[in-house]
Amino acid sequence: MTGIVDYNAGNIRSVEQALAALGAPFILSKKTSDLENCDRLIFPGVGDAAYAMQQLSQTGFDDFLKEWTRAGKQLLGICLGSQIIFEHSEEGNVDCLGLLPGTIRSFESVWKEKSINSHLKVPHMGWNNITFAAGGSKLLDSVPEQSDFYFVHSYLIQPADTQIIKAFADYGIPVPACVEQGNITAFQFHPEKSGVHGLQILKNYCSDDLQKKEAN
Repeated sequence: MTGIVDYNAGNIRSVEQALAALGAPFILSKKTSDLENCDRLIFPGVGDAAYAMQQLSQTGFDDFLKEWTRAGKQLLGICLGSQIIFEHSEEGNVDCLGLLPGTIRSFESVWKEKSINSHLKVPHMGWNNITFAAGGSKLLDSVPEQSDFYFVHSYLIQPADTQIIKAFADYGIPVPACVEQGNITAFQFHPEKSGVHGLQILKNYCSDDLQKKEAN
């Protein structure tokens, strides 16, 4: 069973619709107790990092997610959920969950640091193709390299260990599109809004449940 974390800062409806289209069983809940027996979690998110962290604290999902990942259970972050799993975000200058080492920075600050005079618009919004890196991810199985995915973000992941970047997009600089370490995988883009290739990612994530369903 897949659990969807509803902490008042997530793009919930489209994730529900994608899993329903796949026929993958799921539970959506605002309560940690409803999700503790799930096999895996999806951690979506849209909006502001500081607000999201406030909501996680108020709902108890901050400690729950830390305990979940420490136990080696599977976590899939999407968009803002791919960012606030790191240590700190420039958006609101807020400390985040710290599940992975690294920071979240604005495009402008990274461009300035690298002396790049970019005329690209922020947010990075729309379809962009991805290039695999560091061996890719199992969740990208059956997804052709250079496939397009839907992005909407003004900040980008800057992991302490670049080897955890499993795919990237190009937007003036390499933009981490997929990061993975151990039981944690996260996508900066929205797989649930990215057509057939995005559905393939979610199908890969829920493959155990889907195979059981077919066997029955």
